[in-house]
Amino acid sequence: MTLSIKITNEEELNKAFHIRKTVFVQEQGVALEDEFDHFDILSEDCEHILILHKENPVGTGRLRSVDGFAKLERICILEPYRKFGLGKVIIQSLEEIASEKGLTKTKLHGQTQAEGFYQKLGYKTASSIFMEDGIPHVLMIKELSNK
Repeated sequence: MTLSIKITNEEELNKAFHIRKTVFVQEQGVALEDEFDHFDILSEDCEHILILHKENPVGTGRLRSVDGFAKLERICILEPYRKFGLGKVIIQSLEEIASEKGLTKTKLHGQTQAEGFYQKLGYKTASSIFMEDGIPHVLMIKELSNK
């Protein structure tokens, strides 16, 4: 069973940080000081989510409002859980939060190796390739439908 929860306490936030450190710092080589920033706190400025698979924390993502867009960030899943469709759960959960906040457009900096995944979820590439933390990325955007 998979569950997406909005992070509401430090214990849940630390579980998300552990996942991000494992994926981005240890696996992909992002510098620790680049991975974490001043948005990594519990606040209305940044919503964090945690994905539980069979009650184990295995994925995370966060959302900020930036220039009228819901900016999806720090989306990752622990390697053994990447074939269960959990990335889609993260994106849909963040898009729901965006809609709740009245935001109708989303954007993200997608790693080029994940560009096809985001395109399947309705995102369109809106930039040429750029480097972020030593990893090639593209800007991707999506209009959210009014439900």
